[in-house]
Amino acid sequence: MLDRLKDWLQLSPVTIIDLAIVLYIVYRLYMAIRGTRAVQLLKGLIVLVFFNLISQLIGLTVTNWLLTQAMTVGIVALPIIFYPELRRALEHIGRGSLFSKSTFLAGDERKVAVSELTRALVQLSSRRVGALVVWEQETGLKDWSESGVDLDAVLTSELIINIFEPNTPLHDGAVILRGDRIRAASCYLPLSDNPELSIGLGTRHRAGVGITEQSDAVSLIVSEETGAISLANEGKLTRYLDEKSLREWLETNLHRRHQESFFRRLQPNGK
Repeated sequence: MLDRLKDWLQLSPVTIIDLAIVLYIVYRLYMAIRGTRAVQLLKGLIVLVFFNLISQLIGLTVTNWLLTQAMTVGIVALPIIFYPELRRALEHIGRGSLFSKSTFLAGDERKVAVSELTRALVQLSSRRVGALVVWEQETGLKDWSESGVDLDAVLTSELIINIFEPNTPLHDGAVILRGDRIRAASCYLPLSDNPELSIGLGTRHRAGVGITEQSDAVSLIVSEETGAISLANEGKLTRYLDEKSLREWLETNLHRRHQESFFRRLQPNGK
């Protein structure tokens, strides 16, 4: 056993670098799925790998064979189990500068669009009218916009307020923005199953977070119960934003080019 352990510990510099890269990738994958149900599956896989190495070092042939077979089945099942996380990671890669789109708003156009949306959300908040607005970034939202009513209208505060007016045909669902235009209204979005979200959050908030887990979109939510304004980005929810903090965040981060590593997460700054 000691001889095997010594041989295993005698690693070349290349092998050490190789192991360091693998550990770094595993760590980043864990950070990417942290807070989801996939974390427990990853922990179970790590335990299997650990005991497989121990059984190999000790010389437990039968146990090592069983663990190897279990790991083989697990590797085959991984793409199915981790499908949402793998899809999200590939989308991050696709949002690199090599594949960047040219549909970004210029500085002045962005300020006008942000001003119109902020004004609408603040007015809706003061009246406690529920609203959900999703601003498309680099990842296309065509699949979800097609679930609603196509508008292709200029973004104005009056139109946003009118859409979410209670008991109107388009008030239920989300509004999807593309640049300075309202692409569609009354859209259905995927709900987040993140266990870290408060159980007091309703469907509107979970849909706002859910779309940011599957894309790089920014979601703005107005609570019907409290009138509080929330912002979701990269699967993170920032609540109780006032007009100033909301406007500053959008003007600073909206449509910014993703030149950072695709593993890096942008944390919303807010209250």
